[in-house]
Amino acid sequence: MSHSVALPSSSTETVQQLCDFTIAICTYDGALRIPAVLDRLRQQVGVQGLQWEVFVIDNNSSDSTAAVVRQYQQNWPSEIPLRYLFEGRQGASYARQLAMEKAKSELVGFLDDDNLPANDWVATAYKFGQNHPQVGAYGSQIKGLFDGTLPEDFERIQSFFALTQRGETAHVYQPRLRVLPPSAGLVVRRKAWLNNVPKQLILTGRHDGQMLTGEDLEAITYIRRGNWEIWHNPAMKVSHYIPARRLQRSYLLAFFRGIGLSRHVTRMLNMPFWQRPFMFWVYAVNDLRKALHHLFTYRTLLQTHTVSACELQLYLSSLISPLYIWRLILIRSLKKEKS
Repeated sequence: MSHSVALPSSSTETVQQLCDFTIAICTYDGALRIPAVLDRLRQQVGVQGLQWEVFVIDNNSSDSTAAVVRQYQQNWPSEIPLRYLFEGRQGASYARQLAMEKAKSELVGFLDDDNLPANDWVATAYKFGQNHPQVGAYGSQIKGLFDGTLPEDFERIQSFFALTQRGETAHVYQPRLRVLPPSAGLVVRRKAWLNNVPKQLILTGRHDGQMLTGEDLEAITYIRRGNWEIWHNPAMKVSHYIPARRLQRSYLLAFFRGIGLSRHVTRMLNMPFWQRPFMFWVYAVNDLRKALHHLFTYRTLLQTHTVSACELQLYLSSLISPLYIWRLILIRSLKKEKS
């Protein structure tokens, strides 16, 4: 069950008024990470005359996230509403949907609890949205802040870590390239989301120990299918903090398994229905070919070379993704019937 909880604060009194920009920070057990993000938002420049609000969306945390937000509300600028919202259904897609339903602005910017926006991020994001009314969603330039030693040949897999270094010129994502921005540092036009993104996505995000990802790509694909443009805006800069534990072999293998298992959804959404049966076999053959080639090429390194092992996990998980997703949909349907 999802509901919003407004923690006591004078800054919440004006939340019912319409505003220009909403920032939604989706977090799970982020009590230690949230302060750095809120501190960056409190230091924003170029926002004079801009009416904006900040949501912290607690995605079923078990730590002291609520208490941390309450503490910040006590000393938060009164002209910038800071709200605490609770989403009991674990999964980032549910948290983002709640943000869209509660936002008082047309533009909603998403930050994860490990995203540190530049001091002009809010002003820059708002200006771009105002100047490009045809754009339904647009992403930031994101660099990594790594706390730990990178695995050998990490550059081969770094694009999967929401690190988007895609040039210094703003440009539209061309559908034929099948590349989209991640949710970190993403700004979405509210009507584009509400009119096109289903409330229940197939991919809901990581939860219950599952590393299934891709819910952001699923949502953005629906927006693009609604005839909205998707853009890259390098003027919006975000740093993505990646702790040492996320660079360990065990985490990386689980991470790439989740990416692979989600691929059937993100692949099929990009094509018309009549093409999907044919492309199912094309992808299956290609994934099998890649897995076999990888096994042959790196067979003596898979136990010691983490990046090669992650790539193999991605190919194998992509291969079984259709079966995994069909099973997921069936289980979800049966649960719905019982309820």
